[in-house]
Amino acid sequence: MKYFLFGLFCFLVSCTNKKSENSIQAQKVIVIQPLGNFSLNQAKRVFSEIKAVNPNVVLRKNIDFPKGSYYKPRNRYRADSIIKNLKNNIDKDSVIVGLSEFDISTTKNGIKDWGIMGLGYRPGKSCVVSTFRLSHKTKNEQFFKLVLHELGHTEGLSHCKVKTCLMRDAEGGNPFDQEKSFCGNCKSFLENKGWYLI
Repeated sequence: MKYFLFGLFCFLVSCTNKKSENSIQAQKVIVIQPLGNFSLNQAKRVFSEIKAVNPNVVLRKNIDFPKGSYYKPRNRYRADSIIKNLKNNIDKDSVIVGLSEFDISTTKNGIKDWGIMGLGYRPGKSCVVSTFRLSHKTKNEQFFKLVLHELGHTEGLSHCKVKTCLMRDAEGGNPFDQEKSFCGNCKSFLENKGWYLI
């Protein structure tokens, strides 16, 4: 009986170690890529906040916006061009988020140049976010929520109907002050992908 209990203990410890190894392996490296003259302090703040959600995070030095991404008629950058370029600058087990202070846009609902706060492939390896359309009073908090929203898309999450969920569709507005955290379903989905959510 003593040997059976010892054997059972060893088996359970072995299973626990495999499970934690698998969750660590499943975690992607999140690469934070400031674009243009994006504030270093703001980038460091995002880095620290993301590190609490996923410890595998890297902050890169600022780079120029990709060639051909500037849309002169509206003085802003094309988000789709940015994320297509960014995805080519990371390893296969990584996801990259571009940080912009300039306005960004994409084609949506038949409108060629629709201004947006962020865009990400779903699922995918890249996304981009901008501070340009955020509230000045709660800009830092809103920006972190926006980063999490777009990273959620890269993991495969679609927009959520729960009004307080970070994956809520902005629908052309700015609902970030109403959003509190990921809802139960979105949180569970991300935890299964290796995110450490409180």
